[in-house]
Amino acid sequence: MKIGVGADHRGIRLKSLLIGYLKKKGYKASDYGTNSEKSADYPEIALRLAHDIVEKKIRFGILSCYTGQGMAMTANKVKGIRAAICTTPEIARLARAHNNANILVIPGYLEFDRNAKKIIGTFLKTKFEGGRHLRRINIIKRYENSTYRI
Repeated sequence: MKIGVGADHRGIRLKSLLIGYLKKKGYKASDYGTNSEKSADYPEIALRLAHDIVEKKIRFGILSCYTGQGMAMTANKVKGIRAAICTTPEIARLARAHNNANILVIPGYLEFDRNAKKIIGTFLKTKFEGGRHLRRINIIKRYENSTYRI
């Protein structure tokens, strides 16, 4: 499975560890930058990764900036993207099972420890449950296609 990983200057430390971890687990990890601690514009990274998910070049994405907020807000502007900030394995499970999230956003301030590894593993292994959750995802899709108004 191909997974894109991107971070700005405040998430680069985490990004480097993520890529190594994913490769060790047998995933194909694509690096979307940045590659230095010099200030980077996170929207460019998030948008490039999000578009590659929509175009099916990668299956999932993992993004990181200091809080995760900027990456999530930006990625979620792309039609078809559901980026979720996850700080626990349970949130990661629910983001996949109920919201069919396709981008995991991990705040760069988190330590890359057993908990972070569980968040990633849970996110990548959890299947979307469908059912009532699919109905809700379809409401979002109709809105994205401008055929639904509240």
